Amino acid sequence: MIPVWLKVLHIAVLGYWLGSELVINSTYRLVAFGDRLPFDERTRLMDHVMDVDQHVRYALVLQAALGTALAALYGLIPGGGALAAAVLVAGALWLAFVEAVHRLRHAPAGSTLAAIDRGLRYVLMALLAAIAAGWLGQSWLIPDWLRLKLGLFAGVMACGVVIRLALMRHFATWADMARNGVTAAGNAVVRRTCVQATSVLVALWAFIACIVIVSVQKPA
Repeated sequence: MIPVWLKVLHIAVLGYWLGSELVINSTYRLVAFGDRLPFDERTRLMDHVMDVDQHVRYALVLQAALGTALAALYGLIPGGGALAAAVLVAGALWLAFVEAVHRLRHAPAGSTLAAIDRGLRYVLMALLAAIAAGWLGQSWLIPDWLRLKLGLFAGVMACGVVIRLALMRHFATWADMARNGVTAAGNAVVRRTCVQATSVLVALWAFIACIVIVSVQKPA
C-alpha cells in the first residue's frame, strides 16, 4: 500500500513552490521599482529574496524525490519499494546539501558548492528530458502522460535556468551601484531584468499548471 503522506506531500509541494515564487517575484519587483527607497534598504530586501529563493530549491528537490518514489511504488517505473526508499534518502541528502550551499555561499568554497548544486540540477533536467523524449527508458512501461509530465517538469527547470541567466545582469549592475553609487542607468537595467525574469516566471507557472492538469487527467 502506498503511504498517504507521500501523496499529500507530493501535492502540497506544488502549492509550496508556487507560493515561494509569488513571494520572490513580489519582493523583487519592490527592489527593482523601489528606486525611491534607500539603497541599503533595497539591498536588505534583495537578501530576503535570495533567502526565499531557497524554498524554490527545496520544492524542486522534494518534488523530484517524492514524484520518483511514487512512480516507483505505482509501478510506473522499475525499481519498486527499493528505488522509492533510495530516492527518498537521496532527496534528504540533497536537501541538506542545498541548505549547506546557501549557508556557505560567502565562504571560500561557496562558488564551488554552488556550481556542484547547479550541475546536479542540470543533470536532473537532462534525465527528465531524455525520459520524456523516449531516449532513456524505452523498455520501461512508462505511460505517455507520465513522460509528458516529466517533460513539463524539465520545462519548469529550464525556465529557472533562464531566470538565473537574466538575473546575472541584475547582480553585476547591483554590485556596480554598491561600489559607485546608484544611477538612473543602473536602475533601468534592474527594472528591465525584473520584467524579463517575470515574463519567464509566467511561463514557469504555466508549466506547473500543465503538470497539475496532466496529473489529474492522465491523458492517453
